[in-house]
Amino acid sequence: MHVTSLFLAINDLSYVWDKATLEGKAIIVLLVFFSIFAWSTMAHKAMQMRRARRLNQFFEAEFRTQTRVMDVFDRQVRVDDCPLFMVYREGCGELDTGLRKGTGGERRAHASIKTIEHVKRTLESAVARESLRLESGLILLAIAVSGAPFLGLLGTVWGVMSAFSYVAMLGKADLATMAPGVAAALVTTVAGLLVAIPSMFGYNWLVHNLRVATVQLDNFAQELISKIENEYLAEN
Repeated sequence: MHVTSLFLAINDLSYVWDKATLEGKAIIVLLVFFSIFAWSTMAHKAMQMRRARRLNQFFEAEFRTQTRVMDVFDRQVRVDDCPLFMVYREGCGELDTGLRKGTGGERRAHASIKTIEHVKRTLESAVARESLRLESGLILLAIAVSGAPFLGLLGTVWGVMSAFSYVAMLGKADLATMAPGVAAALVTTVAGLLVAIPSMFGYNWLVHNLRVATVQLDNFAQELISKIENEYLAEN
């Protein structure tokens, strides 16, 4: 029964494809490429965010075991592709530069308010940069979500227009004459929705995870600057 249904569905799709106009076929092919790009983007971003989340957990656990802010930095630990580590490295690098400035290479025990302000701005820039890195590629999904239904609608309108033109040329308007062209025209709308609906769910899920990651970066930057101030800012 299932094999028969599948065979009939394939025959229906083949029939509709044969009846589709050249413009409709071009739009369907374009939507297929949209779908490939959308699914590959969703898979890549999902793996990227999963890896970033796991590396963040690893680095955060390591960071909290240290007694001093610069311990991980001084050990020259590297956690590539870890957003929290990238923010930490940028902030500690700026702090290290400020502590060594004008001392001949020796690190001072205390930092000036100016140095702390430089570290704050560096952390803000690092958070923004990591957020943009995680966000890269989402524009493809946004285009698929917003553009695919309209491409499908364009194909449908074009196909219906062609179907009515064909009926007008024949001079008779019966169901057998109109149905094939209208059915073929509606396929482009179905194709557009098949591209847009999964892309919409994937986009919303990725945006949610991106917001969570951005909040985590902001919180870590605030925690880091607080620890730097407690440890290095001289009390007047």
